[in-house]
Amino acid sequence: MMRVVAITQARIGSSRLPGKILREISGRSLLEIHLQRIAGAATVGKLIVATTKEPGIEPALRVAEKLGVEYFQGSTSDVLDRFYQSVKNIRPEYVIRLTADCPLIDPQVIDKVVRYTLEHQLDYCSNTLEENYPDGQDVEVFRFSTLEKAWNEAALPSDREHVTPFIRKNSDFMGGKMFKAANFNDGVQLGGLRMTVDEQRDFDVIAALVAELGTDASMEAYAELLLSNPAIRAINNEIKRNEGYQKSLENDE
Repeated sequence: MMRVVAITQARIGSSRLPGKILREISGRSLLEIHLQRIAGAATVGKLIVATTKEPGIEPALRVAEKLGVEYFQGSTSDVLDRFYQSVKNIRPEYVIRLTADCPLIDPQVIDKVVRYTLEHQLDYCSNTLEENYPDGQDVEVFRFSTLEKAWNEAALPSDREHVTPFIRKNSDFMGGKMFKAANFNDGVQLGGLRMTVDEQRDFDVIAALVAELGTDASMEAYAELLLSNPAIRAINNEIKRNEGYQKSLENDE
C-alpha cells in the first residue's frame, strides 16, 4: 500500500478570478509553481491533480502532463466525490489535501503536518483548525478510511463542496466522536497574512512576493517580506479568510 498521496484540487471556473490557476508570473502559471513546490515535499509518495471537465480546462491538464503529474477529472461541485474517485483505486494509508489557489505552499510545512499525523496516529490533522499559518499555507492530512467515511456519509452541499467540513465537525477536536484529530502548529503566529489567490489583489501580492524572492523561497521568507512591507500587505489584507466556505454554508439553508 502506498503510504501518502497528495491531492490538489484545481478548477478554472472561479467566480472571483476566473482562470486564476493559469495566470502566469515570469512565464509560469500559478498551477505550475504550485505543483513544483509540492514536489519538494519528502513525504509525498504520489501527487494527483483533482480537476474538472469544465470548458477550457485543457491548459491545466497540459501543465500536469508537462510536469509528469497524474490528473483526475471529476465533479465540479461535489469536490469530496472528486477527491475520493481520484484515489479510490490506490487506497493509500493517508491523503494530503491541498488547493491550487495556494501557489506558494511550502513543502516543509507539508512534511511537518504529515509527520505529525503519522507520529500521533491521527485520523485527521491540519494546520488550519486554528488559523496560525498564513492563508495559502493550508495543509490537511487524513486517513483514506476517513475520506471514505466522509464520502459515504456527508450529505450537506457545503460538506461535499469543501471536502473536509464533515470530518472536522465529527472530530474529537470539535467535540465529536468519529475521528481522532489535532491541529498542527510549531509556534507559527502568522494567521493574519495572505498568500492565497481568490481575487486580483491576491494575485498582485503573489506577483510582488515572487518578484522579490522568486518561487523557491520558504514560507518564513515570504512572511518576513510581507511583515516588513506594509504597502504590499495592504493590497489584500481586507479580504476575509474562508469566504467561499461561508457562502456555501448560506446556500445550505
